[in-house]
Amino acid sequence: MDKHNLTVVTEFILMGITENPELQAPLFGLFLVIYLTSVIGNLGIIILTNVDAKLQTPMYFFLRHLAFTDFVYSTTVGPKMLVNFVVDQNAISYSLCATQLAFFLLFIGSELFILSAMSYDRYVAICKPLLYTVIMSHKVCWVLVTMTYLYCTFMSLVVTINIFSLSFCGYNVINHFFCDCIPLISLLCSNTQEVELIVMIFAAFDLISSLVVVLMSYLLILIAVLRMNSAEGRRKAFSTCGSHLTVVTVFYGTLIFMYVQPESSHSIDTDKISSIFYTLIIPLLNPLIYSLRNKDVKEALQRTWQKIFNTFS
Repeated sequence: MDKHNLTVVTEFILMGITENPELQAPLFGLFLVIYLTSVIGNLGIIILTNVDAKLQTPMYFFLRHLAFTDFVYSTTVGPKMLVNFVVDQNAISYSLCATQLAFFLLFIGSELFILSAMSYDRYVAICKPLLYTVIMSHKVCWVLVTMTYLYCTFMSLVVTINIFSLSFCGYNVINHFFCDCIPLISLLCSNTQEVELIVMIFAAFDLISSLVVVLMSYLLILIAVLRMNSAEGRRKAFSTCGSHLTVVTVFYGTLIFMYVQPESSHSIDTDKISSIFYTLIIPLLNPLIYSLRNKDVKEALQRTWQKIFNTFS
């Protein structure tokens, strides 16, 4: 079909991860398990941090919102991606495609700033322990996440409206497994310089500003830890940051790999692999990392299971 045929586009076709028929069934099984495990893990974190009295601290307040963002954006992408493996032609309507893009941008952006808020929380806990309850009050925590959601809603709407207010060519096949900015922009017939600039500015601002907060927080934490005389104090300080630092490294590492790789090595396949990682694998890893590496979460899980067992025994 001629890409420059200005036919009104009412739906898009998602090509999915692979067109190899031999890989459809095993990949469907693999990603179904990954998605369901991610959903159970993140919902488990949300419920656990709500019901356990010992997890009512700023750290777990932010962890609850991290799990919420993981759950929403993986659910925005996951089910539709799984459909690709069981149908011949995976269609998505024009309005649903716009909605998918808007929700994905909202919650992937929110994850960046929630991770940076968690870094700041760890900085205050280690470097200003006597003022921790004052600086990281319940009100401050709510202000930080509310500002995050409001800004990311604004960013998401600006990008989505700018893309979908332009004219699409008659060609409606998206070489991806969900409606993402770059594949959609490639289908536009209008001049895309303005929308590309908008996307680039938001992406750069979100990534750099949140990463600066993370790096500054951990630099100050490192300085404070190195000044400690007690080896036990240093061990406790590092243990409180271990889970979050692991999550930050994996998440930012994936995004940086995707956005700063040379143009010569940039391809649709590498974009798909990176997208799989941060839309499905990371939402799976986050609850596992916080469950396996966090003593408080493991103890809370044991207490909750014990309460359930006592209730039904």
